Amino acid sequence: MFVEDYKRLRDLMVETQLIPRGIKDERVLIAMRKVPRHLFMPESIRYSAYEDMALPIGEGQTISQPYMVAVMTELLELKGDEKVLEVGTGSGYQAAILAELAREVYTIERIASLAEKAEACLKDIGYENVYVIASDGTIGLPDKAPFDRIIITAATPVLPEPLIGQLKEGGIIVAPVGERFSQILVRGKKEEGVIVEEYHTPCVFVPLIGEYGWKG
Repeated sequence: MFVEDYKRLRDLMVETQLIPRGIKDERVLIAMRKVPRHLFMPESIRYSAYEDMALPIGEGQTISQPYMVAVMTELLELKGDEKVLEVGTGSGYQAAILAELAREVYTIERIASLAEKAEACLKDIGYENVYVIASDGTIGLPDKAPFDRIIITAATPVLPEPLIGQLKEGGIIVAPVGERFSQILVRGKKEEGVIVEEYHTPCVFVPLIGEYGWKG
């Protein structure tokens, strides 16, 4: 498939999957049109890169459905000057979207092989404001805190306390929260040290494994 074909499929993805479902943030739509999602996937399934589904990337992990990436990104309300923490790098695609919309992105992946692939892909495409760390994401990055925004791209039973502590006052955290096989997308805003939660769309993500997530 040619570069122009992938560009056409990205535009079609935005027009048929995102806008009709209520994604309105123009900056998010521009980023979704721009970032080459197929490059973050195994070559054998790149033909499916812009379809309306999550897809496997190895190690039991997935690249999220485009719509879910757009929803979570829109809920962050990024303006362009934020420092963002992502927990669950996976393929690196969500980090690339964030890199288009924020000043700098720190992204943590517990599986070292995925972290290496994601870092290489992000560098190859040209992202210089993304920093990939292989670690337990539920602990966060206390040495880089506080963060303006935090996004967790794996299912967590509760919002991990270390991450709440690393979120700036007035900051936003977005995560799928709930049972292991059924969650709801939660947006929390930090007000006077307390997270005020809003509940959005039901969803299903792979589990967040770590000290403050699922144990395995």
